[in-house]
Amino acid sequence: MTSKEIRDLSPAEIQTKLRETREQLLQLRLRKQTGQVEKPHLLRTYRKDVARLETAATALKHKPKAA
Repeated sequence: MTSKEIRDLSPAEIQTKLRETREQLLQLRLRKQTGQVEKPHLLRTYRKDVARLETAATALKHKPKAA
């Protein structure tokens, strides 16, 4: 997911995607521990997606209100 796609989401959608991505990352980490991971590059991808989503959520939270 790119930063531009994330910026187009509403705050509720960002929180939903953040929750889903964290769940996917957790499941992938658990599979890695048991040696069942088929696509190890997804760990890095999910971590970066979580960071992008967190950044967008923080930016929306601190965005000045329009008068």
